[in-house]
Amino acid sequence: MRRTALKGGRAGADWLRMSAVAETRASTAALDPAVDAAIEAQRERLRVRIWGRNLWSAVLIGGAFIVAAASILAFLPTHRSASPLVVAMFVAAYALASRVSFEVGSGEAVPTTLVLVPMLFVLPLHIVPLCVAGALLLRDLPRFARVGLQGEFLRLVNSWHAVGPVLVLGLAGERAPSFRDAPIYAGALAAQFAFDFVSCAARERLALGIAPATLLRFISWAWLVDAGLAPIGLVIAIVAFGHAFSSLIALPLIGLMAFFSRERRARINHALELSRAYRGTALLLGDVLEADDAYTGSHSRDVVSLVLDVCDALGLSPAERRDAEFAALLHDVGKIKIPGEIINKPGPLDADERAIINMHTIEGERMLSRVGGLLGQVGGIVRSCHENWDGTGYPDRLAGEEIPLTARIVSCCDAYSAITTDRSYRPGRSHAEAVAELRRVSGTQLDPRVVDALVRVLAYLSAASTSPAARTPSLAPPSMKP
Repeated sequence: MRRTALKGGRAGADWLRMSAVAETRASTAALDPAVDAAIEAQRERLRVRIWGRNLWSAVLIGGAFIVAAASILAFLPTHRSASPLVVAMFVAAYALASRVSFEVGSGEAVPTTLVLVPMLFVLPLHIVPLCVAGALLLRDLPRFARVGLQGEFLRLVNSWHAVGPVLVLGLAGERAPSFRDAPIYAGALAAQFAFDFVSCAARERLALGIAPATLLRFISWAWLVDAGLAPIGLVIAIVAFGHAFSSLIALPLIGLMAFFSRERRARINHALELSRAYRGTALLLGDVLEADDAYTGSHSRDVVSLVLDVCDALGLSPAERRDAEFAALLHDVGKIKIPGEIINKPGPLDADERAIINMHTIEGERMLSRVGGLLGQVGGIVRSCHENWDGTGYPDRLAGEEIPLTARIVSCCDAYSAITTDRSYRPGRSHAEAVAELRRVSGTQLDPRVVDALVRVLAYLSAASTSPAARTPSLAPPSMKP
């Protein structure tokens, strides 16, 4: 059983087995904006009460579960019996296991499979769904005063996963657990996933309009956890069949997973804090750059909004988009190290002055490398923002696909902004003249594909009567445009 957040993302690395150095690198690599936003949205949803469509969808689907569980209790035949003490033991164990949650990608996975599988073979099948629901309600008792009755309907929605395996095993006939019946158990596990997905997708669709296909991409991570724990749960069921209290051997494993879960959550918290720190550092460096040279600072901020739109037009991933955003904001940060009389010279530069100016990309990379982590990686992009498509740029004379795509995007948007911006020694040129100049140097100075994307973006902005220079960078995880 799992709950999945609403936005995308990828699963984090297994931080529990990393060395200190590897942990730092993994934390940096795991700073995917989509995952960051989804995890924080998921945590926020767990802290607040539910109202409106969110509440009524939970009432509707939770009520349907009560009807289904009551029907199974009334009509599913069973020849097993269990003492109230055994039932209470399983309910308590399930409630305990459900409190152990692993944040996997942008969702959560819990080790309840270790308890659910033995329940299916030790308890009368027809009471299992109600036992699961009772366990989840018991789990929420500490939160009841804060969340209230609304949260209890969500627990009923979350109990639908138990209906699938009960129906499959009931149709197959109650029997002792055995690996010989693996095909039946595989069907039961598939039914668990199907009932869980349909109930979850229906609620998300009714409450928030989330498409089932969007949910499926991320709930599958939790299914992998369930699939991995299911054989262990079957072994426990074999041991516990006829000796119900033997199923308590799962508790030490659940306790160990609880410890690892806390460790993992702490590392995710660290990664989220690190992501916010990187963004704050990028903004601070941008402010320092603007204080040192108003033109360069405001120019960099103007370039950011164009870069983000071109990233969307080219379909870059959220992580690539984030890197391009930072690079656009900081691509001229190395000019802090360049003497002001050269930066602000009201006329053409001589060869020596041009050579000094051309060092600003190397200085920018060096400054960001000292910050380290994500900004250290962005430093490599900053170094390449003045490379040319035909290999005539600086500082490394990279050509074509050797130049990072994000650097090519920044270079193209930087060129457009520079052409259209007033300088002390010349007025800015018109939009039409700037586009003509971009077309002229496409294939030599600039990547033709990026030029085409920028021209499309500019045409869209022009049609929408939006001035790119008036927009400000969000530095927030985006929702990708189609």
